[in-house]
Amino acid sequence: MTLRSATRPPRRQSRRRRILLVLLGLAATAVVFALGVAVGQALEDRPEPGEPVTDVSTIQPWTQTGQATVTVTQTGS
Repeated sequence: MTLRSATRPPRRQSRRRRILLVLLGLAATAVVFALGVAVGQALEDRPEPGEPVTDVSTIQPWTQTGQATVTVTQTGS
């Protein structure tokens, strides 16, 4: 066992990998910015609250058609 493996400096990232990470970070930042702008526009474009609308209508009763009502009175017997 040697101490060389424990004291070896960490490997440096390759230049290509570093550039890729920077580009991915910039792309993620652009996406978050675009989403923020979209949400801001959606909030700005919503309609202003207006007066409440109340609709009043009268319901007409149904007319009965058919047999007439017959009342039968029974006297005591």
